[in-house]
Amino acid sequence: MIEVRDVSFSYTASPFIRDVSFSVASGEIFGFLGPSGAGKSTLQKIMTGLLPGYKGTVSVAGHDVRRRDRSFYERIGVDFEYPTLYEKLTARENLEFFASLYERRGRSADELLSMVGLSQDGYKKVGAFSKGMKSRLNFAKALAHGPDVLFLDEPTSGLDPANARDMKSLIRAERDAGRAVILTTHNMHDAAELCDRVAFIVDGTVRALDTPRNLAMSRGAARIRYSWLSPDPAGALREETAEINRDATGTDETFLSLAREGRLLSVHSLEPTLEDIFIDVTGRGLS
Repeated sequence: MIEVRDVSFSYTASPFIRDVSFSVASGEIFGFLGPSGAGKSTLQKIMTGLLPGYKGTVSVAGHDVRRRDRSFYERIGVDFEYPTLYEKLTARENLEFFASLYERRGRSADELLSMVGLSQDGYKKVGAFSKGMKSRLNFAKALAHGPDVLFLDEPTSGLDPANARDMKSLIRAERDAGRAVILTTHNMHDAAELCDRVAFIVDGTVRALDTPRNLAMSRGAARIRYSWLSPDPAGALREETAEINRDATGTDETFLSLAREGRLLSVHSLEPTLEDIFIDVTGRGLS
């Protein structure tokens, strides 16, 4: 659905995006994870045709982005971080207006409002909406024409936990419906929960690209931490812990002895977070 090959871009004389290549399939959530200013949003703008002066090739939904025409925008939906809605119009009027700009027809305003939990608010003016409501409506607006590719920029930014959870469910549903989803974020929790694959972007380059699980397994996930109770010199019981490689659970004498005696209190797999992996790979944090 998306093919990016050897893309470079510069705002000044110095290159900002350098030799970036990746592909995204239909029914996949692909995430760009990196700190602010790393190049995530710039890559999205290149793929959506907003920044034409790049080197390399970009194909989205069968269109060469450099030679795009009006039909290109019939195939993509865009939900940037800040809502682009008419606040003096109602939620329904916003959806109907934006849908009218396209030849393709997607879901009706009623379907979209129901999908994002705003059925009871369709006739309210958007200016009276909370930030979470505006975010959900902006997401629905990106789907009004039934796009094949969805571009999302920090889709849960500023949302409370309940609204963030709802937004993630909506994004997964679009992936499950066969859409290719491009998500840019510096929120490692969102990336770990949502993305089928993630690319680490730092200083305009891709430092790593794989599934969150594969990245974790390659960076020390194969360790076990276990605990047990042991008497101290005064005879009181205290909790002790140890760590071993996962492959050593069948040979480590202490672990085997505690298991045979039924003295193990807990056994945990030590899996690093995406932020741990990002720092390990790039030497930088996500802030």
